[in-house]
Amino acid sequence: MIAKCRFVFLSFLFFLLIQSCQEEINIISSVDYDSLEFNDFVEPEFPFINTSLDLRNLGEQFPKINYSSRATAIQLGNQSYMAFDPDLLRWSAVWTGGFVSMTGVAQVSYKDFFNKNDSFPRILGEPMVVSGLYPGWTSYFPNFKDVRTEITEADSLIWGPLNKEYGRYQGMYTVDDRVVVSYLVNETQVYDSPTSKVLDGDTVLTRTIRIENHKDTLYTVLAEMSDKHFLKEEDGVVYIHNPNKKNEVTAISSNSLKMNTHKVHIVKERFVVLSAYPTDETSDMQVSFWKGDSEKSEKIIAKTRIQKIEFPNFKKGGNKYWKDVVYTKGMKAPDSAAYVVDQLTLPMPNPWKRNVRAADIAFFKDGRAALLTFSGDVWIIDNINDDLSKLKWTRYASGFYEAMSVKVHEEQVYVFGREGIVRLLDLNNDGNADYYENVSAGIIQSMDSREWAADMVIAKDGSMYLAKGGGTLAPAFKSIAEKSPKGYRASTVQAGTILKISPDGETTEVYATGLRAPYIGFDVESEFLTASDQQGNYVPATPIYHIEKDDYFGVPPAAHGHPVDYIKRPLVWIPHRIDRSSISQLWLRTEKMGPLNNSMIHFSFGRPGLFSVLLDKHSKVGQAGVSLIEADYPSPVLKGAVHPKDGQVYIAGFNLWGSNSQGISSVTRMRYTGKPYLKPISFQVGEQGLVLSFTEKLDRKAVVDLASFKVKRWNYERTDKYGSGHFKLDGTAGEESLPVLKSYLSKDEKSVLLILPNMTEVMQMELVYNFLTASGQPVKGEFHFTVNDLSALSFDQLGFQDVKIAKNDLQLTSEELLSLQTNKDSASIELGALLFDKFACKGCHSIGTSTEGMYGPPLKGIFGSSRQFIGGAKLTVDDNYLKESILDPKAKIVEGYGEEMPSYSGVLLDNEVQSLVLYLKSL
Repeated sequence: MIAKCRFVFLSFLFFLLIQSCQEEINIISSVDYDSLEFNDFVEPEFPFINTSLDLRNLGEQFPKINYSSRATAIQLGNQSYMAFDPDLLRWSAVWTGGFVSMTGVAQVSYKDFFNKNDSFPRILGEPMVVSGLYPGWTSYFPNFKDVRTEITEADSLIWGPLNKEYGRYQGMYTVDDRVVVSYLVNETQVYDSPTSKVLDGDTVLTRTIRIENHKDTLYTVLAEMSDKHFLKEEDGVVYIHNPNKKNEVTAISSNSLKMNTHKVHIVKERFVVLSAYPTDETSDMQVSFWKGDSEKSEKIIAKTRIQKIEFPNFKKGGNKYWKDVVYTKGMKAPDSAAYVVDQLTLPMPNPWKRNVRAADIAFFKDGRAALLTFSGDVWIIDNINDDLSKLKWTRYASGFYEAMSVKVHEEQVYVFGREGIVRLLDLNNDGNADYYENVSAGIIQSMDSREWAADMVIAKDGSMYLAKGGGTLAPAFKSIAEKSPKGYRASTVQAGTILKISPDGETTEVYATGLRAPYIGFDVESEFLTASDQQGNYVPATPIYHIEKDDYFGVPPAAHGHPVDYIKRPLVWIPHRIDRSSISQLWLRTEKMGPLNNSMIHFSFGRPGLFSVLLDKHSKVGQAGVSLIEADYPSPVLKGAVHPKDGQVYIAGFNLWGSNSQGISSVTRMRYTGKPYLKPISFQVGEQGLVLSFTEKLDRKAVVDLASFKVKRWNYERTDKYGSGHFKLDGTAGEESLPVLKSYLSKDEKSVLLILPNMTEVMQMELVYNFLTASGQPVKGEFHFTVNDLSALSFDQLGFQDVKIAKNDLQLTSEELLSLQTNKDSASIELGALLFDKFACKGCHSIGTSTEGMYGPPLKGIFGSSRQFIGGAKLTVDDNYLKESILDPKAKIVEGYGEEMPSYSGVLLDNEVQSLVLYLKSL
């Protein structure tokens, strides 16, 4: 009895202890960006970041043309650093003092959320030694020429990794404050780990190298100096004397423990090379770099040579970098519509004062999520349940470079960034990644800020499809480079393409070309691959494409030798005002999302929002339509994934480029509530008109009322201009209105048939509808679709009875069609304000004076102000200039801004243009 009482008492104490611990946990319930303080982008406790490096103009003693589009910049302590170039297997720079300028896109916007004024990162300290653009390692003989063959069309610069015969970067291990770089030289395994230590007050940097048995001599370039310096070799040490600083010397030496295995020496009077001689066993060697007073050199070198070589036990993992856990409480939306958006509160503030800008999300089978941030971190989210009451956030990995895609395949995390595809492995199961494995051997990446590592999907067999950004309007890396017409240029031979990577990562195939800024979607079940593209040069509006091997999509700078006489048509075009900045697609292979089950949705960054994509399954040629899924999002949306347990859609997004939303970042859940969904769930277009189907029974009287529907159509023009106006079928500017001749309700009362005249292939059709369900609920919205193919509609099979339409009844004369195009509304400031909002002008132009997050100049006080344009011209803003800016915005571009606005010629009627002018004059 006493024992039982003691057990009960102890259990009660344990319960109180647990309750006390739970009460002490700080659960974050909201994020106020204005009150947050962030530490610097570079965390001193984590050893590396991936970045690019502009290594030009480091000094006359170093190579003049030098750059690393991929550089792993490593913090060694003691204000000393090294940068490894995985493309060339070289240590591109060794330096002390300051680290790296944080001037890339992700870096400049880290605290200044809308800052897009990026520039190429540079080293901030004093370079000690630098190597040039050639293989960091070779076998048989040293090679000081760039042996890569892929050359950019625009500027003849060479990007990308070495051919496999030279070597292959395998990945990087992290062990506490050290990293171990793993790579093959030819077929020889090499591990390379940099460190730093202070000897007699001077900083000495070292490379500790482990080389497995090899039959040929291997050579690695340690430094390249110009003829401005004097190099001297003495007793296995190379001394580099600076003529401008007579008492300064740079010394490069190797340890003396096994000198028979390697040697540091001078080649061609300018290169410092380490030769590793053939051996039947694994050998460790250490190379030291020191710079200082020449009188101290002998003493320092002697001390470096007696240092014991210690190679870290890297294959078992290291201690955790991030031990703390952050808890947040999400916010469920009321069940006010069929689909509502819940918020998963982001983990800010956190112990590291780290900004969390959600770029992508993926799920493990048990329901945990991997969240990728634009700052280069991977977080794991646990406890994702219905009420989102206690979300558990832990950090898993860091250091990625402008990565925007994360996937979980076979329970392992894959990240696609500018460094390539990385598989993350937790070697000691402590919750932190220890091995950043390089998956692919053939992805080419330039330093061009718009050659984004945009998107990645993974097939069942492990094949990976990648979307690469197509180039830029900004100057090339090489300032003397010629730009393509209208400023658009491709950066590499893989820019603007869809790539296919084999499961083992060894084969890279250019799968499709001719894209500007694609993002992709993939149905794992059917292997149906899609991509959107960004409206701009050569892309007249937002398309969604079905991607098949060897397709070309119309952007000549990204053709890369592909024949350009045939451009594959998109499944659907989406007008600029509906989606001006498109992102990815997602297939909902779930049974828990109601009417959206087993369908595709499309993400719009600019709106922001999600669209239901309806494929016309009866068409002989692919064609589709889109319908907005109405919901409110706290920030722009980028990527999404379906939760394996609850079947709902989880969405990641952050703000930087032009969007109607001013929110900074969010992770949300689009949840199906079971309430009626009053948008189309399928459609079919044919030579007699259009059929739309719904989930609810519809009111017959409202459906057969022809005033419930308005139909327009137009084409776009593909040119090198930014976007396109709207054009009638005869090529003149404008849109054509089509009358609905008759409308019918199907037998099951859930489908609508609209009989339309003069149906033909056309790039864009727009249906605006407003009617009622049988229970009196309003059904209103817009449906945009593309007609690539016209077959006869089978009314009986579609469930429509007593439909008798003669073919002659479907043909109207051009005069009859023209009579439908009139608009008698007068111009007004009020109409201009409505149009300014309708066409999302506020997403790029402030009606005040703010420029933050805006692509276009502010508009307050514009009328009568002075404008200076690119090229030096000036004028005072009047009615004619405002009208020209709306209809032909490329005619005069304000200095300091780019070509980012499409023409509204043919989009707006005369009275609408005048209304916008009146509104702008009123600001």
